[in-house]
Amino acid sequence: MVLGLSHHSAPVEVLERVTVDDDARDKMLDALLQTGQVSEAMIVSTCNRIEIYGVVDAFHPALDAVGGVLGDHAGMGVEELGRQAYVHYGQAAAHHLFSVAAGLDSLVVGEQQILGQVRTAYGAAEQQRAVGTVLHGVAQQALRVGKRVHTETGIDEAGASMVSVVLDRVADATGGDWADRHAVVLGAGAMGGLAVAELSRRGVGRMTVLNRTPEAAERLAATAGEAGVVAAAGPDTAVFDVLGGADVLISCTGASAPVLTADQMFDPLAARTGAHDLIVCDLALPRDVDPAVAGLPGVQVIDIATLQRDPVGGVSTEAAEAAESIVAEELGAYLAAQRAASVTPTVAALRRRADEVLIAELDRLDGRLPHLSGDDRAEVSKTLRRVVDKLLHSPTVRVKELAAGAAPMDYAAALRELFELSPSAPAAVTEAPGADRPCAPKLSGRMEDR
Repeated sequence: MVLGLSHHSAPVEVLERVTVDDDARDKMLDALLQTGQVSEAMIVSTCNRIEIYGVVDAFHPALDAVGGVLGDHAGMGVEELGRQAYVHYGQAAAHHLFSVAAGLDSLVVGEQQILGQVRTAYGAAEQQRAVGTVLHGVAQQALRVGKRVHTETGIDEAGASMVSVVLDRVADATGGDWADRHAVVLGAGAMGGLAVAELSRRGVGRMTVLNRTPEAAERLAATAGEAGVVAAAGPDTAVFDVLGGADVLISCTGASAPVLTADQMFDPLAARTGAHDLIVCDLALPRDVDPAVAGLPGVQVIDIATLQRDPVGGVSTEAAEAAESIVAEELGAYLAAQRAASVTPTVAALRRRADEVLIAELDRLDGRLPHLSGDDRAEVSKTLRRVVDKLLHSPTVRVKELAAGAAPMDYAAALRELFELSPSAPAAVTEAPGADRPCAPKLSGRMEDR
């Protein structure tokens, strides 16, 4: 099951409340497992989505438990969360994860960063020992799907990312000449590194990288310098000192509250000279820039809310359809493998039953023909085992093939009925991981399936 909120379902103001940093993620994973309703869990948190993936036995109790953990983290009640969230279950949940990893569900369709973010989410869950067989299988296949989509389709030919799209909008507003521009990058994490690389590729004339840890800023500035950019580095506290001569500010810190407020920005903006505005690009969630900054004179703000209001296009229909085709193909293969695996415990139980019958008959033969030599008995045993193996080979191979098909037939149940296998044996009645069992998703009667 997946319970999530994204740019599709919730405004930035809500996404800010549910966003999860590393410390909160680990605590939430522990809380999910402690509910007793979730046996495996993974949390994907990016600048435009928060999604909790869980392996569950009972849908409605698990949905309430997961919704409770997320609601407690965000300080949101069940009804408020239910109005903004979406739920996918079984086959639909696997399809959603594959689409996310492929970049088809992103704010910037086709961006590659989400693949690394899913990989990071999986690694964090594994570190917390929240990953088991089911989640391992679906997450690893999702990563393969994402890699295949980016390798085999043209979905990322334009190299689109949050940074590139935002800088395209900056170029539209300024005329596109980067050579005489001074860009300031606030934050030296993954997004900051991407911003430095993209600005260098576009030929920005000058760059200043600022970060809470100056050493990280210095490394990125050195990278920009190697690309021929005049680059400097400093602490994040210097941001207001450099705004007077900056043309573009890209902010992407990991702060939990705004680092640039209207009061702080007022004097630096008033001291600016020149005919053009300062363009502030806020790529963080929670936002680094107080929304009130957009109301100050001499500044333009581009943030995730801006992109939500004006959705990003650019991916060709052909590339998108090719990517969706791969997702559908991989989903079919995944579900077929799960259906085939679902009969494996029953096949094993059948072979154990055959072995029990064989041993009983050999014991009965010993009682009726006590004069048989050890060699003769061994030969009889080998012969009977070959007969059993040959009789069971075709049915067991065929039942796996049939189970992997799309026909809605419970072949495992048929085997248990025909051969009187014990339905109480857990190994014999294991349900296929990922099987799609239709059920109307509700969180205390309010959650809708979107």
